[in-house]
Amino acid sequence: MIRTITFFYLLLSVSIACANDIPDLSKTPGVIRPGLSKEKICTIKWGKDERHVTADMKRQVFELYGYSGYDDPHCIPAGKRTCEIDHLISRELGGADVVDNLWPQAYGSSPWNAVLKDKLENRLHKEICANKISLSKARNMLTNDWRKAYIKYYGSP
Repeated sequence: MIRTITFFYLLLSVSIACANDIPDLSKTPGVIRPGLSKEKICTIKWGKDERHVTADMKRQVFELYGYSGYDDPHCIPAGKRTCEIDHLISRELGGADVVDNLWPQAYGSSPWNAVLKDKLENRLHKEICANKISLSKARNMLTNDWRKAYIKYYGSP
């Protein structure tokens, strides 16, 4: 019985470490854009504004995490790209377009991936603008394991 529990614990630990579900906070601590108020965040048309993440910044992030780029086996395990360079603190929550706020996130993995994180980011933005949670709380939800916040709002994937 103890060996079985130990095995499942180790299996869970390995899958979390390899899946890139969450960033390494020593490499990606998260950075916010200075001077961006809640009011401004709630009036910007996200997706229509200008994004400032360059190819060089993406290369730096891949190197920081030990990846060779989008062609790295971590990103193409099944013959197609399965990762993206993502913001830890999303732009719609005031996250900055800087290397310290970017990480290679799994895109096509299961159960956790960039699609679910994007869904959570949209929800948190709505919650902030409806005055249901504070901007700082929403940001903390992303930096302190976004999966917990996802489960809070949507349940387990």
